[in-house]
Amino acid sequence: MEPDRSLGWNDALDASWQSIGAPGVPGRVSRIDRGWSSVMRHADDTELLRVRNLFVDVAVGDWVVPSDDGERVDHIIERTSAFTRRASHEGDRFEADVLAANIDVVFLVHAFGSPPNQRRLERELVLAYDSGAEPVVVLTKVDLVADPEPTRRELAEVALGAPVLIVSGLEGIGIDPVLDHARGNKTLAFLGASGVGKSTLVNALLDSEVMDTGHVREGDQRGRHTTVAAQLLRLPGEGWLIDTPGVRAVSLWLSGDGIERAFADVFDLMDHCRFRDCKHDREPGCAVRAAVDAGDLDPRRLASLERLVAEEHALEEEQERFMRRADRRRKPRPTD
Repeated sequence: MEPDRSLGWNDALDASWQSIGAPGVPGRVSRIDRGWSSVMRHADDTELLRVRNLFVDVAVGDWVVPSDDGERVDHIIERTSAFTRRASHEGDRFEADVLAANIDVVFLVHAFGSPPNQRRLERELVLAYDSGAEPVVVLTKVDLVADPEPTRRELAEVALGAPVLIVSGLEGIGIDPVLDHARGNKTLAFLGASGVGKSTLVNALLDSEVMDTGHVREGDQRGRHTTVAAQLLRLPGEGWLIDTPGVRAVSLWLSGDGIERAFADVFDLMDHCRFRDCKHDREPGCAVRAAVDAGDLDPRRLASLERLVAEEHALEEEQERFMRRADRRRKPRPTD
């Protein structure tokens, strides 16, 4: 039996499934609770299969093949995309934390009512590009401001062509352009700090009060996160969304080309430096410094790029040290 395409199954997933012999019937993970996955086989399923996550690393949005007895996950179909960050717990700092899998569009959610945060958006864009999904910036709570344009323009400066949508989940403003991205049974995911109005937006997209919403503080418009576990939810008409808990810290994992794509404007300037190994400090013929001096490049953006590159480099070194220690522990001790 073929997997249900209305659940988000596509040709890329099908090719991966066929490459391992097309075992079983893949279903999609809709929720994870303490070592158990809730798996959907059909878009209209009302009763979900509960499967243990024994020795497998699954995320909401994954396609899995349960064992014949339904007790465990036998296979995870190769992901087409994964929104991954560094694990937030100190003891797991060398582990990847997959927030959502097999997503087509990542909405990076910010809110009116607090100062626009370009530096956070830059980090989110790196994660989004590395995920393999398309990033879209969403500005919520437009009902709180008289003129949304200054904030929209400030975030668009670092979005580098990624769409910037303006919405109000409370007033139902701008909902249709968000839903347009789900056409073709695509999967949407949302990333945003606590209190930016994700749950209110999700309720507006679903046209129902599915998600609990909370209040934000008057002073800084911050609030507690009201989503406590990621889950896959069906959108009206077609498409799916994965709602994730509010993410306070945006920690990088090992990057692919996310930094280069999120800072494409700066990397374009670097290509015009006189020296290939230019440090963009005081070298003659540095196109980056020339752009800063001319006011064409915000020095804060350059500093942000340098911090992210340094953070990724430090993480790579940490990972290498961790792997070397693990290898030493696995080697048998010499015997006399």
